[in-house]
Amino acid sequence: MGFDKNNYKKGVMSGVISAISWGADTVLMGFILAMTPFVKTQEAILLAPIITAFLHDSFSTIWTFIYLGLRKQLGNFFKAVKSKSALWVAFGALLGGPVGMTGYLLSVKYIGPSYTAIISSLYPAVGAILAMIVLKEKINKKGWIGLVVAIIGVSVLGYTSASGSTNPIGFLFALLCVVGWGSECVICAYGMKGDEVTSEFALQIRQFTSAVTYGFLIVPIVGGIGLSFDILRNGVIFWIAGTALAATVSYLFYYTAIYKIGATRAMGINITYVVWSIIFDKIFLGSQIGLLTVLSSILVIGGVYFVAKEPTPEKLK
Repeated sequence: MGFDKNNYKKGVMSGVISAISWGADTVLMGFILAMTPFVKTQEAILLAPIITAFLHDSFSTIWTFIYLGLRKQLGNFFKAVKSKSALWVAFGALLGGPVGMTGYLLSVKYIGPSYTAIISSLYPAVGAILAMIVLKEKINKKGWIGLVVAIIGVSVLGYTSASGSTNPIGFLFALLCVVGWGSECVICAYGMKGDEVTSEFALQIRQFTSAVTYGFLIVPIVGGIGLSFDILRNGVIFWIAGTALAATVSYLFYYTAIYKIGATRAMGINITYVVWSIIFDKIFLGSQIGLLTVLSSILVIGGVYFVAKEPTPEKLK
């Protein structure tokens, strides 16, 4: 089959919508983590990111299940779950959820949504390198130069984070997120290479795997069961459910972009969520955005762009 221009445009638009909705999700999560139930005790402060990630992905699982039900795709979904491709998607989910999302929310907690968005936007560079190995996508000289530029941008931001009022540990959590998300995209793209698992099915598998891992493994280990039930009885749960809906929209379009235009280009478009996070952070939370933050974000986005635009044309056929 030849290159489908309309399909490519749909993939690009899906990536853009994903970025906008994830920018909103980032700022909303920062707002939620500052609410009373998560800051009333020192224990709650420490557990807040993990509990929020668990509830966030759990609600997203429900939203996705409802979406598949409305589209009358549940029967096909349960058939797809039995395939080998589904196992690859589930593996990617572990890296993207319990690893990547936990690092992401811990970073939002310690250094705020704007810094987190900028640093985590480096994940397409990691993903591009993995895509070169796993999916046989190539990176040329401009791509490697872009990777260096992106790393410089993140390093500058990390330095200002460590020397300012923010907690430097948040920078490390953001890097954990980078590794998790970069790995997730490539592994899920590998799982969606066949026809068994569509982008919508992949999202359901991803969120369910993440929610179950949090609920039955991570939350009990960190002693967060009690706080989880407290949150379920608190009005903040409606904020989490609403934010999870924004995340579901983001992931749905993100996985669609991966399915239609490939992992590397999907990641390259998706990183524009950094810009939207900064805009939403400024508008709704009134955060001050310094010149160095803006310049660092430009370096990261510009550098990752050259990495993410490098798949060979054959990958889109």
